[in-house]
Amino acid sequence: MTTPLTDLGVRLPVIAAPMAGGATTTAMVIAAAGAGSLGLLAAGYKTPDALEAEIATVRAASVPFGVNVFAPNPVPIDADTYRRYAELVQAEADRYGLTLPANPIDDDDAFDAKVELLRADPVPVVSFTFGLPGTDVIRALQKVGTTVVQTVTSVPEAEAAAAAGIDMLAVQAAVAGGHSGTFSPDRMPAPVPLPDLVSQVVRKVRLPLIAAGGLGTVEDVRTVLNAGAAAAAVGTVLLRAEESGASATHKAALADPSRTETVLTRAFTGRPARGLRNRFIDRFEGSAPLGYPAIHHLTSPLRKAAAAAGEADLVHLWAGTGHRHAAEKPTATILAGLAG
Repeated sequence: MTTPLTDLGVRLPVIAAPMAGGATTTAMVIAAAGAGSLGLLAAGYKTPDALEAEIATVRAASVPFGVNVFAPNPVPIDADTYRRYAELVQAEADRYGLTLPANPIDDDDAFDAKVELLRADPVPVVSFTFGLPGTDVIRALQKVGTTVVQTVTSVPEAEAAAAAGIDMLAVQAAVAGGHSGTFSPDRMPAPVPLPDLVSQVVRKVRLPLIAAGGLGTVEDVRTVLNAGAAAAAVGTVLLRAEESGASATHKAALADPSRTETVLTRAFTGRPARGLRNRFIDRFEGSAPLGYPAIHHLTSPLRKAAAAAGEADLVHLWAGTGHRHAAEKPTATILAGLAG
């Protein structure tokens, strides 16, 4: 089947998912392309200038690539709820001499500026997650030759994306590591197995799709391709790759045999995300409010300090259910191996 990916010369049916926060590097994206795959830079949490610099680096390698952008989908939080949670988390921050933000910080991750950058300096693929951008954004990117991909977590989201004129879907199951791309962050994503979710979307929407979530073996990839996906996207299995920018603390936790369970949590960012269970989740999940990006900005200084100190129990150890398959190998080797 011809898809926007094959049109770009992507030969492998396994691509490197974008991972915000530093895990996805320009080296990883270039290595993926070198293997006949595709990598996407993660624009999330970066300034437009930093994103522009990364695009320039990858473009200089003359390879196909993409950029993933957080679409605005804020989860408001009132000041009193925020402060109650901040007081609880501050007790952990005191260990590092940190003073966490006293009031909610809200932003849209410089969405308009990033879209303008991608419109003015087009890249082959742009994907959106967290929400569906306006049709004006979609059309503007398509007009400059960009393939637009939308992350969806349900059939209704897929139908909405198709109606908006999206070119391709990234269908993400609840077992995926990191943030869920759900349009409805006020509730946890439904635990529908990825092959079933792919089949459901294929029956309702006539768009090529990429399957994502919990994939760690050749058999996992084959199953979702047989269900109707044009390609599979993997992230967690690349976290320990040679080109990964994940912290040493995160990489070590993925290999720690005592860390056997992943859970969906909003304790770190106020939005559903899956990571290895640790003490922070156990202590704060019951008290954690919805509130993105305010809770993300609240806990970010603590998470960075803990990662630098090697204190894994206070770090967002994002991981999907296939985390045991993460290995210290080159990105190209991992992707080729999963393609069979």
